[in-house]
Amino acid sequence: MKQHRLWPRAAAVFALVILAGVPAAAASAKSGPSAASHRLSPSFLKGAQPMFPSVAPQGAGVGKGLLSHGKKSSSTSNSGIQGVDGILNWTEAAPNAPGFSYWDTLGTPPTTNGTTNINAPIVPVFVSLKNADGSQAYLIDPMKDVQPELHSPVFQRARYSSSPIPTQFTDAVQRAEYFGRESRNWHTELAPSVKAPLTLNVPWGSWLVALNTDGSVAATLVDESAFFNGMFPPTAPVDNSTVLGQAELNGDITTKDLSTFLFDNVFLYVGTPVNCCILGFHTLDLEPGDASNGNLLRTYTMDYESWISPGLFGDAFTDITALSHEIAETYNDPFVGLAGDNQTPWWLAPNGVCQNNRETGDVIEGLGDATFPMTMHGFTYHPQNEALLQWFEFQQPPSDAIDGAYSYPNEDVLTGPSPIVPQNPTCGQ
Repeated sequence: MKQHRLWPRAAAVFALVILAGVPAAAASAKSGPSAASHRLSPSFLKGAQPMFPSVAPQGAGVGKGLLSHGKKSSSTSNSGIQGVDGILNWTEAAPNAPGFSYWDTLGTPPTTNGTTNINAPIVPVFVSLKNADGSQAYLIDPMKDVQPELHSPVFQRARYSSSPIPTQFTDAVQRAEYFGRESRNWHTELAPSVKAPLTLNVPWGSWLVALNTDGSVAATLVDESAFFNGMFPPTAPVDNSTVLGQAELNGDITTKDLSTFLFDNVFLYVGTPVNCCILGFHTLDLEPGDASNGNLLRTYTMDYESWISPGLFGDAFTDITALSHEIAETYNDPFVGLAGDNQTPWWLAPNGVCQNNRETGDVIEGLGDATFPMTMHGFTYHPQNEALLQWFEFQQPPSDAIDGAYSYPNEDVLTGPSPIVPQNPTCGQ
């Protein structure tokens, strides 16, 4: 997701219905005496609008200008954005789109021989929902989702048409974008490692739950502001008062990693529960440097994603849909435009989303054929199809991606580029 936010998002509306018998979202859910007033009925959750919002870099408020000198304006660069302590990336001018900004992409250029491995720590996050007196009303436990996530196509290899050998889902998408320009053995893969779980405390008045008939929690809604306050360090140097602060101090995540914070059916609302539900986002935690890293700005690349139980949002949003959406966008936009990269003219996607950035999942989210079901380890996963670079470059058919495609792995989701008709900011929404 990107720097600006559009509320509410103009996307297809899907019903969030909590049905009797839906597996519990929490392995441990303990009710407090005053928690009843924070319970939702299934009728309230009907009509929830799943969203993957644009999120500006968080942290200690380091200015955007510190990154601007890293811009590459002509040829491909092996070194990527300069002057920062951050994740491995490479830049190039937009060769097929004069007047666009330049592209910045995770990993190394497609002419690179061999596999680039990116460390991908997974931090499970318990959510402690507090009563008015500070006692715990519910504890949302993500641990049952760790192994299914590790076994998913985001982290495990499978066969795709874009690769001569089995590879991970997002590497396959990236190879499809640069098909014909890539070295045969060029790959960008994630090396996952599960870290010790951390806990996000959510105060009374900033959460609601929907319960199964047995009293277990089926879904949790958390106020966006409370979520951000508990996740991101507000000042520097960081302390252990926030989830990311703890992870950074513990050394569980570094500036070279793509870090995932895993939740279990925990979704966000904005201001009021009517503005629900955010299922995931990717962004940076910005922290100032010091003598130990040459005083370079530290950029921690991270994504928040929730495992989504079947039946909550329908087939368009299930299990790893949020994870695959955010990881694929991070591959295509690792610095979320902080250095002036990956900016495009305003585009209007088939799902009604309007933005001006290279956010590949936003173009397709919520469409009827948004996901690409894959069965692995006896489980059918639902990663999301992604828009390819060529869609944002307005390349006329055929594109120079694999098979002349504009989306992948399902090449039929997008049959042409973004409409050429110029869009005004926010597309008049």
